[in-house]
Amino acid sequence: MTVAPRFDQAVLAAVTEGLPADLLITDPPGLEPYSRDWSGDHYGTPLAVARPRSPAELATLMARCSALRLPVVPQGGLTGLVGAAVAEPGRELVISLERMAAVRSVDPVGFAMVVEAGCVLEVAKRAAADADCLLPITFGAQGSCRIGGNVATNAGGFNVLRYGMTRDLVLGLEVVLADGRVWNGLRTLRKDNRGYDLKQLFIGAEGTLGIVTAAALKLFPKPTKVEVALVGLNSVADVMSFFAHARRACGDLLSAFELILRPGLKVALDPPASLPDPLGAPYPAYVLMELASSGPVDLRGMLEDCLAGSDLVADGTIAASHAQAERLWLYREMMVEHQGHGGRYYRTDVSVPISRIASFLTEALAGLEMALPEAKPVAYGHVGDGNIHLNVVPPPGLSPEAVSVLFQRAEDVIFTILDRMDGSISAEHGIGRLKRHAFLDRIDPVSLAIAESVKQALDPLRILSRGRILNPTTTDDDGSGGTVSDPWH
Repeated sequence: MTVAPRFDQAVLAAVTEGLPADLLITDPPGLEPYSRDWSGDHYGTPLAVARPRSPAELATLMARCSALRLPVVPQGGLTGLVGAAVAEPGRELVISLERMAAVRSVDPVGFAMVVEAGCVLEVAKRAAADADCLLPITFGAQGSCRIGGNVATNAGGFNVLRYGMTRDLVLGLEVVLADGRVWNGLRTLRKDNRGYDLKQLFIGAEGTLGIVTAAALKLFPKPTKVEVALVGLNSVADVMSFFAHARRACGDLLSAFELILRPGLKVALDPPASLPDPLGAPYPAYVLMELASSGPVDLRGMLEDCLAGSDLVADGTIAASHAQAERLWLYREMMVEHQGHGGRYYRTDVSVPISRIASFLTEALAGLEMALPEAKPVAYGHVGDGNIHLNVVPPPGLSPEAVSVLFQRAEDVIFTILDRMDGSISAEHGIGRLKRHAFLDRIDPVSLAIAESVKQALDPLRILSRGRILNPTTTDDDGSGGTVSDPWH
């Protein structure tokens, strides 16, 4: 068993010797912005925060952290929801990528861009748009999240139906490894069959295998036409039948197809959002759909024909302007923003085979009603990729302990049904620390062995994002077996 060193000021000084004097933040007020993620549920004051300006600075820093076995956790915009980027209090050095935020290049002919990890997604999207291109990664946190975090979590969003996850948009990566070596896989080649596709190891790895410092990303022609509609339907089963119809009627021009159940929409109708009911009557289910094109296509006619060609659509409205389209999307955004009314609520981010969405929601909502009749479920999702967010809002007045018990009961109900349907406990948010035990309870031995082998190869001292995805050591929780000790415990 290795004895844990004392990571005091002398060690921090050794780590940063010869590097810029302003590299490190150690004062408590300065650490506070790096201590809590967007959800507010995960908090941990880091030992210190390092803010390198270049891959070379980060490489020097990591080589020294490796020599001292100083645990580190890379951090982007702190918009994650599973605790992956929040430090273990007082025990981890946060590596903030915020100073490495440049858009290095945009290629409007090759439809590719190279962006540093600390670049805010919205900034990258604007840079692409200025070159008449589209970077299609899109979700509510795009004004705060950073490209490195998008890559590290394999972020999803509204446009996965058409463009795929972040994994599908990454052409190349630049990564600083745990020992300070720099892997330069920053290429914009569309076809490259030279052996293993190493970049895929780091996409979705949540900072456990290396720190992404830059990414080469695919771009697409910027749409010149966008049409948005909100329609009401009588059941989730009707939504799924309508989805199949819309996919055939609109083909690859269908870029978003969002499901919202009535209780979720009511979150946007009630204070503090207080939006007006969007249709003439309430419906059990709604679809927010978007079509986009950049060629000479009668997109409005295609959407109208799609809606008219289905007898499942009970009512609907098509945005007549860009402002009206943004107004329709506001229902989706306000529902997410206000569902917890400022308090804690249980979040899920699950996926099932697309054809089983209706049966999953039917069983899960019935199970929650039976087990937790006092709680309020809020369900919505990205139908085109099978991703459902089934969240549970506790009743007011519960103690923190009672809320935690309710969360666990809700998870047991939802995950039991999910397991039976061969679904995933994480569709786009990742595993982090929050879902680690649930993940490890479900992973098969061969997959776990492969994952541990990759971790051992790239981070044998386990200093990178310890306790995210995998256990912090190779020993079991009861202390038996294993060969690598955790210097903190």
